[in-house]
Amino acid sequence: MLQMSTWMILVLVFHVFVTIGLVAVILLQRSEGGGLGIGGGGAGGLMTARGAANLLTRLTSILAAVFIANSILLAVMAGYNRSSRSQVEELLNEQPASAPAALPDSAPIAGTAPATPVDAGATGGLPLATPPAAPAEPQGQSVPANDAQ
Repeated sequence: MLQMSTWMILVLVFHVFVTIGLVAVILLQRSEGGGLGIGGGGAGGLMTARGAANLLTRLTSILAAVFIANSILLAVMAGYNRSSRSQVEELLNEQPASAPAALPDSAPIAGTAPATPVDAGATGGLPLATPPAAPAEPQGQSVPANDAQ
């Protein structure tokens, strides 16, 4: 599990409360489009409708600013103790890179003819490949040549 400091846990809990408060304040606002509009009724004489709308609008703005600042703070705190290397880079550095396996000299490559030994002086020590075999003649009837008649 990730190690989180006490400060990060406290900021995260505060962030959750700000989020819940922001959602509640948004839902309390009077909806012009006929949405939820939970706070649409009278305020019991405590405030006028215009005063309540101004208060909720200001509170929404303040909570939104706190939410954004808190999000940035959490991102900075999360990246503070990180190493600059990714997990993939760490895994690649743990395993040494091995050279690809060499093909044995005696195993011919599929689809090619094996090399024939030749006098080393004639070819400079390099073996020559055998020429490809001629295609086999079809058995049975031979195909007549086109005769112009």
